[in-house]
Amino acid sequence: MKRRDFINQASGALLATPLVGCSRSEQATDKKPSSDKSYRWKMVTCWPKNYPGLGTSAERIAAHINNMSNGRLEVTVYGAGELVSAFEVFDTVRSGAVAMGHSAAYYWQGKNRAFNFFGSVPFGMNIVEMIAWFNHGGGQELWDEGYGEFGLIPIAVGGTGMQMGGWFNREINSIEDLKGIKIRIPGLASQIYERLGMVPVNLPGGELFTALQTGMLDAVEWSTPYNDLTFGFYKIADYYYYPGWQEPGVVIECLLNKDMFMELPDDLQAIVRNACEAESIRLLTEYLALNPDSLRILQDKHGVQLRRFPDKVIDKLREVADDVLAEVASESDYAQRVYRSFNDFLGKMKMWAQYSEKMLYDIRAPR
Repeated sequence: MKRRDFINQASGALLATPLVGCSRSEQATDKKPSSDKSYRWKMVTCWPKNYPGLGTSAERIAAHINNMSNGRLEVTVYGAGELVSAFEVFDTVRSGAVAMGHSAAYYWQGKNRAFNFFGSVPFGMNIVEMIAWFNHGGGQELWDEGYGEFGLIPIAVGGTGMQMGGWFNREINSIEDLKGIKIRIPGLASQIYERLGMVPVNLPGGELFTALQTGMLDAVEWSTPYNDLTFGFYKIADYYYYPGWQEPGVVIECLLNKDMFMELPDDLQAIVRNACEAESIRLLTEYLALNPDSLRILQDKHGVQLRRFPDKVIDKLREVADDVLAEVASESDYAQRVYRSFNDFLGKMKMWAQYSEKMLYDIRAPR
């Protein structure tokens, strides 16, 4: 079956329908746990099936839901391309063709550019600060409001931590060196690079190696050493750049079809939320633990050349980033509120970092 046929045929069909007979009104009003009701859900993702980190995270969420519900809610995970393509996840969950998605908010900037703030913001907050904003700074309420217009509920399920700056086949010594480079990069960073003369392209992860190998791309920004090692970019790119100014704290999200979620009994709703929230720390610490080893392998075994973006390049990127963010904020009242909330919380984090994490990194640095 073609992917679009799958969406069209399944739209409006309740794939989470209980396996016992009861009316929709009964499902909506009966919120007490009931062992004789079972649900079958599908989750589509933006990642290849069982891809280390991101793909296996989706599988863990499904397994936790299956186990904690004792089989009353069974979730089956489909990798990118199995049911729908990576960039069809949002609309597929929205349509009701499936109940869940596993993705990142900056892939959906075509719906609303303000959604970038819930994924990762250039020169913005790290993943812990992002989750603090969601939980204690009003970020979750704004996220719910935006996605709610599409019939979706978003839940943060962790992140990769700060990413690298990408793989390049030429050295970047000045802003002029960026011009004409065809690079895979999503989100707000794509708009920043475009204003500096680069040619941004957004492709799913599974297509990047071939695109770089064939010359369709000159550079690739994907993730961290853990995931970049898996994709083998070191085989075809000369330079690995840092810091990852473009994604200091990428958030991975679980999307829920709101109608299908609300039809679950209270205990199953709680199980879904708890499984998602439990995955946040698991995924983040997985990347934190494996990134150093992966970077060492890239350097020692594969001879990867690390390069730091020059200060003058970073300064220009930040200048353009400020302009792009202000432009996004001007697009709607909602975007302005998101921008203001994000910036206010970022300001608090910057102040506190001067006396906490920044000081720690300084005093424990090699002398």
